[in-house]
Formats: sequence, C-alpha cells, structure tokens
Amino acid sequence: MNALELRDVRRGYEGERDVLCGVSLDVKPGEVVALLGRNGAGKTTLLRVTMGLLRPAGGTVRVFGLDPRRDPVEVKRRIGYVSQEQILPGDLSIDAVFEIHRQLFPTWDRALESQLCRRFEMPLATRLDTLSVGQARQVALVCAIAHRPELLLLDEPAGGLDPAARREIIEAAISLLSEHGTAIVFSSHQMADVERIAGRIALLHGGRITLDDDLDALRESYSLAVIPAEGTNRAAIEGAEGCVRLRRRASVWHALFAHTPSQTRDILRTRLGGAEVTCRAITLEDLFVEMVEDPS
Repeated sequence: MNALELRDVRRGYEGERDVLCGVSLDVKPGEVVALLGRNGAGKTTLLRVTMGLLRPAGGTVRVFGLDPRRDPVEVKRRIGYVSQEQILPGDLSIDAVFEIHRQLFPTWDRALESQLCRRFEMPLATRLDTLSVGQARQVALVCAIAHRPELLLLDEPAGGLDPAARREIIEAAISLLSEHGTAIVFSSHQMADVERIAGRIALLHGGRITLDDDLDALRESYSLAVIPAEGTNRAAIEGAEGCVRLRRRASVWHALFAHTPSQTRDILRTRLGGAEVTCRAITLEDLFVEMVEDPS
C-alpha cells in the first residue's frame, strides 16, 4: 500500500483561479520526495490537502488507504507535519507542548524525544514565545517526528534559517526517520538540501505535476541544448525525440532533453543538419529554471 495517493486533485480559492488543477502523485513507504515549484505554485496547498486541513474541490486523497477528511484522527496519528509558519502556543513551555503531544500520540517515543532535545540543546522550561525562529522550528520538528510517523510532510521547514541550522533540522528528520521506512515529502527552494536529501523530484507547475523522476535519473539522463535562434525552426526542435521543453532566451533556444548530452547532440545534428548546437549536463537548479520560466 502506498503511503500517499493523490488522484486528479483540484483545489482553488474563492475569486481566484485553481491552484491545483488535477494533481496525481504516489509516494511509497520509505521514499523521500522533494516537492519543487515556484512561490504560489500550490505546494503548501497540496500538503494541507494531504493533511486534511483543506478539502479538495475534486479528486481523491488517500493516506495509507484512508481519507484524511473522513478519518482525521487516524490519519493525523500516522503523519508528522511541519509548516514554514508553524503556530504553537507561545504561553506554554517546550516541555508542556511535548506533554500535550505525548497524550495525543500513543506511539510517542520518549527516548527519541530525549535524543532530539540533547541534539538541539533544547531548554525545556523555556516558553515558546521567547524562542528564536530556529529554536521554534526545532520544537515543531520534535513534535512532528517523536511519535515516529509513517509519513512526514515538511513545508519549507528550514526556510529563513542560516545554513547550519537548516542542515541540522533537515538532517535530523532524515537520519532519524528514513531508516525506519518513513515516507517523507518536503518542499524546499534550497537545491543543495534537495540534492543531499531527496531520492525523487516532483515539480508542481501550472497546477499540475509536470516532472516526476528519480534524482539520479535527472542528473544522468537530462541535458540542456543551446541552439542559435536565427535560421532554426522552433517546430523542428520541439518535435525532436526527447525534447521536454523549449524556451527562447535572447538570440538562442534553450531546449531541455530527456537524454544525455551526447545523445541529444546526435539527435539535433540529424534533425537540424548543420546548425551549431551546444549540449551539456544540467544541474538541478538549471533544470528547475528551464521547467518553470516563461517559454516565450
């Protein structure tokens, strides 16, 4: 059984266009999936729909076969969730917040809680409203993972933190949960974090998943071709085998191909004849830009 199954999920907001326009995504137990997309692409909306915090306008959502709207307690007991702007009661101490979670989650692991508190040097008697942003995010992370969830959702959990704090938070989640078969879906704009952590990339753009592949496959099997625009037919490039996306940049075409650079070069030489073509392997950051930038 999949940890998460989304089928043709749609969701919009009153008076605005739909943010999610038919999203389908499967996540298996133990998978670590990075959810990428521009600001406003719908990543937070998708994670909130998965949690059952928002009702989809269409489609189906299943978490371990359960509907998060019909079985909210059972689903939330099996999920850990950290949002970029986590709201915890500021007038309580850290330990008081943990005590609430100990009562809510039968699977709460006191040994794991203690391990995390030592790792983060957490002052348990301190009120939450006196903590720094990084400390508050660490508290939210403990609340999300100390009950050893089967699915962990992280919505920009380290956004706005310095590199050291960001790495500590992300790697704590990964090292402590991935070894137990926990599925992890996280959104991030930090490509270094994505490349260090994720096994799979899902790109949300235009309300849909436009790219979904293993990170290793993206590194090894995608390339960028740069072709002079003058005298080159756009349709000829777009019709070439493996062309994923084409966009114009000043006097050249940028063509993203699902092939290695040498394969792409051979395809385009055959397709375009004597046109000057430069092909290279593509970084994850460049791949993201090529997929989401205006193609005109």
